[in-house]
Amino acid sequence: MATETVTLDAFDHHLLELVRRDTLQPARILAKTVGLSESAVLRRLRRLRAEGVIVADVAVLDPARLGAAITLHVLVEMERERAMAAFAEVLRERPEVLGAWQVTGRTDFLLTLAVPSMEAYDAFIRDVLSDERQVRTFQTLVTLREVVRFDPRRAPLAF
Repeated sequence: MATETVTLDAFDHHLLELVRRDTLQPARILAKTVGLSESAVLRRLRRLRAEGVIVADVAVLDPARLGAAITLHVLVEMERERAMAAFAEVLRERPEVLGAWQVTGRTDFLLTLAVPSMEAYDAFIRDVLSDERQVRTFQTLVTLREVVRFDPRRAPLAF
């Protein structure tokens, strides 16, 4: 299933750069910065959301400040390929899962988790990484120190 590319002009690119850095900027400020009317900016932002270019307006939270002080990366290998869709659905429902990617190579999934304790991770293992979910094996990487924090403002725009 290929993703359809959306055609964007220079105004769209400039708007995306601005809202990527600060989604709370008022439309009047955006309009002044890009050289359009406020109503034109609002129409463009509505279209960019409707076309799926802007996927979400979110706040990036610090898990440690919310009590999830341990960040883990887990490599998961599945027993059978047909179990992968069901496993992915389970991952979507788990609040510990900050991100999950289906990847190439021997590993089938890469997970990023935030948990308050190793006991909480142990519960996640029992609930999610058990044999009954068709998990063949998994490897846990415990984060010692954050070197670069995820920041959507730093992510390159693929144009």
